[in-house]
Amino acid sequence: MSSSRRTLILAVFVIPALVLAFILGAWAESRTLVLSSKIPSNARNEFDLMVEAWNLIQENYVDRSAVQPQRMTYSAISGMVDSLGDTGHSIFLSPEMVKEEQVFMQGHFDGVGLEVQMKNDQIVIVAPIDGSPAQKAGLRPGEIITKVDGQDLKGLTLVQVGQKIMGPLGTSVTLTIQNPQTGLVREYTLERAEIEIHNVIWHVVPGTNIVHLRIAGFSQGVTQDLQQALQDIQGQGYTRLILDLRNNPGGLLGEAVGVSSQFLSSGYVLEQRNAQGEVTPVAVLSGGIATEMKMVVLVNAGTASAAEIVSGALQDARRAELIGETTFGTGTVLNQFSLSDGSALMLATEEWLTPDGQSIWHNGITPDIQVMLPDSALPLFPEAEGDMTSSQFAASEDTQLLRAVQTSNSMQDQ
Repeated sequence: MSSSRRTLILAVFVIPALVLAFILGAWAESRTLVLSSKIPSNARNEFDLMVEAWNLIQENYVDRSAVQPQRMTYSAISGMVDSLGDTGHSIFLSPEMVKEEQVFMQGHFDGVGLEVQMKNDQIVIVAPIDGSPAQKAGLRPGEIITKVDGQDLKGLTLVQVGQKIMGPLGTSVTLTIQNPQTGLVREYTLERAEIEIHNVIWHVVPGTNIVHLRIAGFSQGVTQDLQQALQDIQGQGYTRLILDLRNNPGGLLGEAVGVSSQFLSSGYVLEQRNAQGEVTPVAVLSGGIATEMKMVVLVNAGTASAAEIVSGALQDARRAELIGETTFGTGTVLNQFSLSDGSALMLATEEWLTPDGQSIWHNGITPDIQVMLPDSALPLFPEAEGDMTSSQFAASEDTQLLRAVQTSNSMQDQ
């Protein structure tokens, strides 16, 4: 074969290669321009700094197995959200956590059954879910998770901690828990289980004609479940109610409005204040079926989010006295913004206020009658009252529920 022939053959391959290189180069430049155009003009230096730090880690960090791009990206996004100061409410969700959130709102999920938030750089239990391994083990609102499977959690984001606690059905996880009041540290080994959430449960308090009704969460359909329960309660002739919102981590805003509206005949459930300071009241829905029923409400540090909306609405309307402890203080409207890989940002876009204009965020709602639960006691919920005698109930350590019964009895005498 002549040299000219070889040159021709090479040229046939080289020319397309050059064209391809040009196309790829143009595409890369175009993509760079698109990405660059999305960087806010007042933050270019900050984005350049993040790229600089990323490249230094990528090129120089000695433990190569620890350099994991996805984990670095998720940690960076979590750090951005945490810097907003809406600690434990506005958060970054990994794709797995997005799925967990969706399933929880439908009323069932797999796990240990803990609602947790970041507070003062610590992982704090908001509430154990009813019927969950965490509740059965005795974990309490306000307690701090310091280790998961022996690993210290200092410096980890809420997303990273959540990923450590989550796992396959039937597997176990060991949590190290600290009581912030006493400093007592305990370990719990919990088996991840399928948890079916029963949002509305009620029973007549032993030895009385007072109904103890618990709402465990505000997932989809809780208003309808409550309406059915109230119809059954009224159909059996009961006229007094203890609404128990303790250890209720909240849920859907629409369900909070629906639940509040069962007990209110008019007025507002809450106000919403946007970033521009504009306030929009949210009215009570018509058709409530228990607007005349005598009632008190139980709250504690595990009463959060949508449960605080209901508590504030009933308190401001002078519809019911609140008994227990100051609530958690979650008072912003969360909107979910999906990201390209299935993860999401849950960002506070509006603030919730009670109908009288009280800010719930960071403050919580102060009960009308403050009653602390003894350290040795756990809340007594309706499902445990079925086999109790009146004397056993009277001997209960649930001082909050006992005070609610006392208050309800005094209302009867008025």
